[in-house]
Amino acid sequence: MTLPRIAVLISFSGAGGVERMVLNLVEEFARRGYGVDLLLIRAEGEHLRELPEGVNVIRLGVKHTLASVLPLARWLHRNRPPVLLVAKDRAGRAALWARRLAGVDTRIAIRLGTNLSAALAGRGWLKRVTRTLPMRWSYRMAERIIAVSHGVAKDTARITGLPPGRISVAHNPVITPRLLALAEAPLDHPWLAEGEAPVILGAGRLTRQKDFPTLIRAFAQARAQRPCRLIILGDGGQRDELLAQAAELGVANDVDLPGFAANPYAWMRQAGLFVLSSRWEGSPNVLTEAMACGTPVVSTDCPSGPRETLQDGRFGPLVPMGDADALGQAIIDTLANPPSAETIQAAVTDFAVAHSADEYLDILGLPRQAQPSEA
Repeated sequence: MTLPRIAVLISFSGAGGVERMVLNLVEEFARRGYGVDLLLIRAEGEHLRELPEGVNVIRLGVKHTLASVLPLARWLHRNRPPVLLVAKDRAGRAALWARRLAGVDTRIAIRLGTNLSAALAGRGWLKRVTRTLPMRWSYRMAERIIAVSHGVAKDTARITGLPPGRISVAHNPVITPRLLALAEAPLDHPWLAEGEAPVILGAGRLTRQKDFPTLIRAFAQARAQRPCRLIILGDGGQRDELLAQAAELGVANDVDLPGFAANPYAWMRQAGLFVLSSRWEGSPNVLTEAMACGTPVVSTDCPSGPRETLQDGRFGPLVPMGDADALGQAIIDTLANPPSAETIQAAVTDFAVAHSADEYLDILGLPRQAQPSEA
């Protein structure tokens, strides 16, 4: 059977979660025999070095999403792909206008990974309007919106006014053979040696969204009750503030911020507990990654994704956002009585790349290929 080519549009601005998820999908499509045209608005970051054969990279030669409309329209007019999968809102809107200029019948599906209402909470009226009104105007032209969680789907329906039937949900393709192999890599950190106190792990950009100040306060409470240590992986503008907070709380000697980790999965596998302290998410990949490594987890009940991933708290405690007391107690309770690694891993099988690719292909109206990955 001759398979149609799949076109995918994204802006690569680094080594972020969206880029990794899109490349996991692209690699799985290629493994199944699909030819993939990967159109790049920006082309920065290390991920692009890992592409398999069968992926045709097209650099649109622009640095800003708005500037991509004309070159994308020309490409669509020349190539006329049956379907275009677009990651992120602004790129999706650019694709819709490019299709109109090109005069083609390419079906467009836009993947959304953020609970936008939660992300915009506390922002000014003008900021909220300028982000949401263009979505309401333009998304009517899209054949399908793909949300990474049911919470994102409901939020998108509220923002855009689209009927729920126009919005599909597909799991992120988080769990891959590569992730599972990297999780087994050795680590050279003295706190992770056998016989040491359990390490509590956080990971993500050091920004307001991840709310690491609450995690440090919760850790200080847990540390007062039992030996443990805290490692937070990631870079960002709050680093000095977080270190100062740890010193003020008297736990600086048990807190480490080693920066960005190219292989966070090895850290997750060896940690005693992973904690997600976020104020908002779409579908938190780091939570799923930690569970895929068999690590017990605790999470805030933020919009959106953790409640779905943890199945209403069945596979890890959910606590209110910003509540250091509740988070600290959940840390103590889970360290004292962790679920088995097998139980945790079984909870996230829907995030395997093969399962996610099946969902995407069904939504895009394309045939599944009987060559699933090993994840």
